[in-house]
Amino acid sequence: MDQPDLIAQITRIADTLDPAGRAVAAPDLSQANAFVWQPERGRLDPVSRVARVPLDLLLGIDRPKRLLLENTLRFASGKRANNALLWGARGMGKSSLVKALHHHVAQTNDTTSDVGPLILVELLREDISTVGVLLDVLSATPARCVLLCDDLSFDYDDSAYKALKAVLDGGLKGRPDNVLFYATSNRRHLVPRDMIDNERTSAINPNEAIDEKISLSDRFGLWLGFHRCSQDDYLAMVSGYADYLGAPIHDAQQFRAQALEWAQTRGGRSGRVAWQFAQSLDS
Repeated sequence: MDQPDLIAQITRIADTLDPAGRAVAAPDLSQANAFVWQPERGRLDPVSRVARVPLDLLLGIDRPKRLLLENTLRFASGKRANNALLWGARGMGKSSLVKALHHHVAQTNDTTSDVGPLILVELLREDISTVGVLLDVLSATPARCVLLCDDLSFDYDDSAYKALKAVLDGGLKGRPDNVLFYATSNRRHLVPRDMIDNERTSAINPNEAIDEKISLSDRFGLWLGFHRCSQDDYLAMVSGYADYLGAPIHDAQQFRAQALEWAQTRGGRSGRVAWQFAQSLDS
């Protein structure tokens, strides 16, 4: 192997191991309005069809829906807006709300805004360490970018949260004006509760140790809690999903009993459980 080929091969290996030094092309906004960040390939892959449901089908989360919609509309129109942390019960529509709101606001924004299109970019949890590279790419685009990290959390020996803290609010460069960060998590402080309790009992200065662990959550100006839904909300979700999927309801009482039994066998009520039950119905 001659020297130029060897250098090229070493460069490819280095780019795979550390994408931070690689030149990344800006997303082609004519292809889609949603993208997935692929740091190992050095690009943003367009998503032609996003897995989402209509915004009005998301029931039982009226307050988070209203607040996040207001925040997203401000951002899409070029005004200041807050990073948002959507935390709480599993299956209650945290990531579904972000995707539905993006579609809802993007359609309006395309016809009324002169600050650029609204795009959604998915950042996988395992790629958090490359968020600085991604923000450099997005800052150069004419679009308003909602950056979504789904199921964000950190374990004991995980230091990736420090990189995220710096780019959210605190580093010299900070967050670009055209980028907004939305994260979903089952944890309010993004770290296990027993980690915080352990710091209280074993650290030399427990308050400083705890502050370090939970300070990432403080970077989100908007905290939206998602809680278990009531039985009435669950049944309304099931009915709405069944209607959306075109599944006829022949016997209302039997339908109600089956829906409640389905939730019991899965250990609780949620929007996800309601959707799964609706999927099981004959259309």
